[in-house]
Amino acid sequence: MSGEERIGFIGLGPMGHGMAVNLLKAGHPLAVKGNRSRAPVDDLVAQGATEAASPKAMAESCDIIHLCLSNSDQVEAVIRGPEGILASGRSGLVVIDCTTSNPVSTAELAAEMEAAGMVLVDAPLGRTPKEAAAGTLDAMVGAAPEVFARVRPVIECWAGNITHVGPTGAGHKMKLIMNFISMGYAALYGEAVVLGAKVGLPPETVRQVIGGSRLSNGFFETFMKYAVDRDRNAHVFAIANASKDVRYAAAMASDAGVANILGAAIKHYFTHAEAIGRGGDYVPMMTDIIGALNGMDMEAEAAKR
Repeated sequence: MSGEERIGFIGLGPMGHGMAVNLLKAGHPLAVKGNRSRAPVDDLVAQGATEAASPKAMAESCDIIHLCLSNSDQVEAVIRGPEGILASGRSGLVVIDCTTSNPVSTAELAAEMEAAGMVLVDAPLGRTPKEAAAGTLDAMVGAAPEVFARVRPVIECWAGNITHVGPTGAGHKMKLIMNFISMGYAALYGEAVVLGAKVGLPPETVRQVIGGSRLSNGFFETFMKYAVDRDRNAHVFAIANASKDVRYAAAMASDAGVANILGAAIKHYFTHAEAIGRGGDYVPMMTDIIGALNGMDMEAEAAKR
């Protein structure tokens, strides 16, 4: 990749930092702006990036800006704020929103940006910070075909599996479907492991049997790395962010007039986890939360063989 596009990146968390590193490696001039922490900003500046004072300033000097934030409220603030992207008046700018966002918000922002001569692309992510660092994330992209053709070489810097799923907004809808499934797995596996322990089958036994069967999958493997091995970093994705995604999926189902019966059950598990102050825990730790609901110490159960 020649690195001709001037790239901006806002949101340098566990996913965004790895993506930004890969954009630098591909030779792109890169401007960055953190969201919560200085450390990833300082690291990227040391590798050759420049730090932007504001989203507005970044937009004035970039051709394409990535957003990798926690929710639609943050995305809206970065785009609409007094020092936001829209305030730059930068006609021709493309913004790639990699956040798992609310599709209703995405549609509204896309219309506002189009009126300002800008383009919004949604490209939410699949996989984990490990793949972000390796440049092998999944990306489900919503964009007009000609816009997708332009941004694909940039997305290829940090994604290994890129799917053009439809027009702007389709990516965020697809990501909500994906996270409905994955957080459904988290609730299901957590409940199954606790049930197994309650009837005398330790988590290791569940992993051996299911992991060697056609029911296994990548999510099961990472979930069980925590449930059995107690690896806290097996899947670095906060329960609070997962809960937000489940709520967005429930709202999408409501808007579509779709019965979302399983979604309600999944949502209640995550709502409970947040309500008891566990929103900062990672998703596989749902096994402990569900265990506590049933009077089980799942760390002790994980030690049984």
